[in-house]
Amino acid sequence: MVKSEPWVVHKFGGSSVADADCFRKVATILESAPPARLAVVLSACKGVTDALLRLVALAERQDGAYRGELAQLRSRHAAIAQEVLSAASAQAYLAVFDRDCQDLLGILHAVELTRSAANTVSELIAGYGEIWSSRLFQRFFEERGRRPGEVRWVDASRVVVVDRGAWGPGIQWEESRAHLHAQVPEGFSGTLIITGFIAQDRRGVRTTLGRNGSDFSASIFGALLAASEIIIWTDVDGVLSADPRRVPDATVIDSLSYNEAMELAYFGAKVIHPKTMAPAVKDSIPIWIRNTFAPHKVGTLICAHPVSSLPVKGITSIDRVALVNLEGTGMIGVPGTAHRLFGALREEGISVILISQGSSEHSICCAIPQEQAERAAEVVRRAFERELKDGQVQSVDVDPDLAILAVVGDGMAGTPGVAAKVFTALGATGVNVRAIAQGASERNISAVVDGRNATRALRAVHAGLYLSPHTLSIGLIGPGTVGRVLLDQLASQHERLRRQFNLDLRVRGVLGSRRMVLGEPGVALADWRTQLAEKGCEADLARFLDHVRVDYLPHTVLIDCTASAAVAGCYAQWLGAGIHIVTPNKKANSADFSDYQRLHAARRAGGAHYMYEATVGAGLPVVQTLRDLRDTGDDITSIEGIFSGTLAYLFNVWDGTRSFSAIVAEARQRGFTEPDPRDDLSGMDVARKLIILGREMGLALELKDVKVESLVPSELARGSIEEFMSNLPRFDAGMQQRLAAAQARGRVLRYIGRITAAGEATVGLAELERTHPFANIALTDNVVRFATRRYCDNPLIVQGPGAGPEVTAGGVFADLLRLSAYLGARL
Repeated sequence: MVKSEPWVVHKFGGSSVADADCFRKVATILESAPPARLAVVLSACKGVTDALLRLVALAERQDGAYRGELAQLRSRHAAIAQEVLSAASAQAYLAVFDRDCQDLLGILHAVELTRSAANTVSELIAGYGEIWSSRLFQRFFEERGRRPGEVRWVDASRVVVVDRGAWGPGIQWEESRAHLHAQVPEGFSGTLIITGFIAQDRRGVRTTLGRNGSDFSASIFGALLAASEIIIWTDVDGVLSADPRRVPDATVIDSLSYNEAMELAYFGAKVIHPKTMAPAVKDSIPIWIRNTFAPHKVGTLICAHPVSSLPVKGITSIDRVALVNLEGTGMIGVPGTAHRLFGALREEGISVILISQGSSEHSICCAIPQEQAERAAEVVRRAFERELKDGQVQSVDVDPDLAILAVVGDGMAGTPGVAAKVFTALGATGVNVRAIAQGASERNISAVVDGRNATRALRAVHAGLYLSPHTLSIGLIGPGTVGRVLLDQLASQHERLRRQFNLDLRVRGVLGSRRMVLGEPGVALADWRTQLAEKGCEADLARFLDHVRVDYLPHTVLIDCTASAAVAGCYAQWLGAGIHIVTPNKKANSADFSDYQRLHAARRAGGAHYMYEATVGAGLPVVQTLRDLRDTGDDITSIEGIFSGTLAYLFNVWDGTRSFSAIVAEARQRGFTEPDPRDDLSGMDVARKLIILGREMGLALELKDVKVESLVPSELARGSIEEFMSNLPRFDAGMQQRLAAAQARGRVLRYIGRITAAGEATVGLAELERTHPFANIALTDNVVRFATRRYCDNPLIVQGPGAGPEVTAGGVFADLLRLSAYLGARL
């Protein structure tokens, strides 16, 4: 047909014509469309096709309820007609509808009598939904100011001719074009309202195009009319990069090639079905997927040559899959094995979804729908019965409860590193891959994984390929001095990290000693204190862990801001389960060496990360510096330093003009000490830090191996804090003598920890020259000096604030960001 303006085909699905309001939305969309001749393909109103097929099922059971349910369908359409049509038009519409109902009752009565319905009968009845919706819309659209005859109804069963074969309905194009010319005059320039879903066979009997048939109708009429484009209107904003029910951060894909759309659809994505696209693909007609309920959104374009910078367009999955594995040494080098395997499956009508074979030819496996698994195993065993008896084939195994994860994108071809990102993301989240397949086109990478891990795998790969925010599920234990500051720091940076780096640090729970708060999808960090106080519940560690560790978030992180040995004792169990840990708690790394070894063995087994930079020097890079020196081949001779901000303050301030006990009392009042100053003065905190560094040096040190000079008089080691503080002045004289002796020699007192490569570890007071680096530091500074083979004449020094909630929380935060980078975030 020679037309002055091109045709544009619009197809509206069942949800788009569900009720009167939807009819109005559709009309508004069409009226605001750019100038073109419109061909509008309509599905049945939402749920009507299923309701019609239910009538058939009821009649087959000789259940007379089909009459009442048909009356309900009539009432539903009558309600829409009476709301959107004039009274006269509604009456005329319903008169035709009633004749259809009489015809249907006659057919259903025959079904009731025979207790069976031929397939042709079921298809005849199923097609009435599209007839009713399109007739109604044709009248409605015409009444919105159009001339009589300008809006023409087209019964597709009088146009489209199909011939059913093994691959479904095949379109008879020449006959269909001839029928369309008979239905639509050569110069017609109005609007066509077309029934979707239905067609006729070569005998002229009405039939259907199967599920997704209305999409197929749109593509067929697009080809018959030589349309410039086809627009599929549905209830989503376009084709999404993943299933939003499983990956909430899935985004709309701007454009897809036909091949990409077919791959995604094959693996379960909600895209137009591959077969229904065929007529449009043949004629290179662009297809748009748009939202009836958000027509201002652009949607997704499917065409031959899309313009997109994304190498990966989407990630999808097929659930309830089983692997059939054929394995045997006799298969190696024997031609025809695959032919026999897949021929046997084909003969039984078993669909093969994915094939994977190693180059050794020792085994070949294929993925099939799980409900066909046992039958498939029997078929394969029969096909290779002789080889199994002779030992040439060792086994035929079936692994059920699996899922196929598919990564799709034309841009993957020739782009190095995409597969690496996929499998790195899966490995980082602890998902094991059972089989892999990739076509030579490189358009699709498919991996078979445990079905229980499918959602976690989808999210991990989706984030790993930067299609959604990289999300960490975080549980914070200990919202005390350091923990509360860390939560405030996270709150202040959360939006920036998400916006700038696509990183979502999602705190899903906060656990205190008595109360906890759990958030879904996360705790609102802006007012976490209020939530903990008003919406929190009794602390329960097991419930807390269950909430934080969810399958649909790929990475779980526990941040332990306590000083609890009991919490630290759980690290090995958590790390072994693949849970990452970030902590300033020194107890785990300074526990018995056997426990320390067990913890790191669990970390390696679980594939988890354990971040503890803040255990020594708060936010200073002490542990990382030591690791870098060793990893680059340097030999550590000794490490010494001032490792306690509290003791650094005490000996910086104390000049002898006031008593030592007075300085301790002042420091406690200013919050520079622990609530019980003995925790600082005992030197055990410094000793634990030396143990941590010594073990990082490769030394098998125990806490008992450290010689510690405690500044707590043995008489005051027990008793209350108040008793300690009130009795401490009794021991000022001895401290005063030590200070005076040092001053007389022109020296200062500093509390120092030192460890050597030989494993000698000491903690205590030392006299230093006033020119010594440790003698000239800020009030609460930590300073650490590394003497190594490289840094022998001029040791490497790390210095800065080593105590206080702000810097310690900052160190934990930095560890959390490092962990995010290890897990694939782009920082």
